[in-house]
Amino acid sequence: MKTVPTISSTTEPITIVGGGLAGAEAAWQLAQRGIRVRLYEMRPQRQTEAHRTDRLAELVCSNSFRSASLDTAVGLLKEEMRRLGSVILAAAEQTSVPAGSALAVDREQFAEVVTQAIASCGEIVVVRQEVRDIPEGVCLIATGPLTSPSLSYALQERLGQKYLYFYDAIAPIVTADSIDRSIVFPASRYGKGGEDYLNCPMTRDEYYAFVDAVLAAEKVPVRDFERCIYFEGCMPIEEMARRGRDTLAFGPMRPVGLVDPRSGQRPYAVVQLRQDNASATLYNMVGFQTKMTYPEQRRVFRMIPGLEKAEFVRLGSLHRNTFVNSPRVLSPTLQLRRQPTTFLAGQLVGVEGYVESAATGLLAGLNIARLVAGLPCVVPPVTTALGSLLAYVSNPKRRDFQPMNANYGLLPPLQGRERGREKRQQLARRALNDLQEWIDRFGLAPPKAPVEAMRAVGL
Repeated sequence: MKTVPTISSTTEPITIVGGGLAGAEAAWQLAQRGIRVRLYEMRPQRQTEAHRTDRLAELVCSNSFRSASLDTAVGLLKEEMRRLGSVILAAAEQTSVPAGSALAVDREQFAEVVTQAIASCGEIVVVRQEVRDIPEGVCLIATGPLTSPSLSYALQERLGQKYLYFYDAIAPIVTADSIDRSIVFPASRYGKGGEDYLNCPMTRDEYYAFVDAVLAAEKVPVRDFERCIYFEGCMPIEEMARRGRDTLAFGPMRPVGLVDPRSGQRPYAVVQLRQDNASATLYNMVGFQTKMTYPEQRRVFRMIPGLEKAEFVRLGSLHRNTFVNSPRVLSPTLQLRRQPTTFLAGQLVGVEGYVESAATGLLAGLNIARLVAGLPCVVPPVTTALGSLLAYVSNPKRRDFQPMNANYGLLPPLQGRERGREKRQQLARRALNDLQEWIDRFGLAPPKAPVEAMRAVGL
């Protein structure tokens, strides 16, 4: 592995800009190694288009951290983070709510636990102030997809390139007591995870009427000076419907593995609702990101059987997400190639998803600690979920760069001819073996497990 420039140990605090998942994770990792941190978070002094509170690690889209199974790459990534001592993962597991085979959280409790965990670290000082320029010295920029215009401009000047833009849409949330339980039925597709989801069944006629209403509804206009690029994992439902009237039925509304107990038959389509908080008073409309106007959302979504009298505590919205063309400027250690004392992490580097964002913050924290100690920065093996994701976002040969989730397609292939689940299981075993060897080789084991550290301060 090529050695990167290092600096001598310093008593100055490390500056981290951004108190989201990546910034909070990086700050925790540094603090656990006795390194002082000054963590800047501009909220509530300056709010974003999507955030609603001043808590650290506030979740603004789904409340799901996705699959917990090693059959999926994101499940493998969570296990890798667990072995590296991730505070974000520990907080998510502490505040989890039923979600079948997925890890979903009570978003308010989750943000509160992370905020208190960071506040309990004597080495971390949280500064509620907007940062408008790149800090001097060793720093981490983890401001996420809603980076403020001033800092975006400073980054653009520093990188000497234009930013890329895409849009992300937030799914609505309804109150549990406004859902008609005589119509919806609890079940998970194929029975996986028991009855953790509520399903709103649709007949063929109801489905097509709904699709037509979605297509005809008034939408929030896109500003002329911004390009509209949607990440496939957060595609607004109207964009999917525009691709064909049956697209939704094969996407978020697919009814496979579900049987309506009233009719004993599979519905033509379903809208799934997932528990959004621990008290089960709120439900998230799974996969129903949208840019319809608020009045149109209320009208169209109340066409869904079981949601005729739905009370919406949050409607869908659209906001601009920003990410760097990382293959041109970023090394796999998450350092800027031309300025290795500046690190980037989170969605800003072109990874998609809560888990992926936190994982890059974790590695950035580990590498900053090594840089401060005069040690070379490190990269996880490409055979791991995290290592393969970093290889994707930092490959200088990549063109037409777009954000990416962790997926098994990024990992190097196996030597044998395994397929399906057996292949995924072997990829996971190889990844965890290689990760452990990497942890042991560079002494990256966490000083104390996050759960123990949080318990020590009463969390």
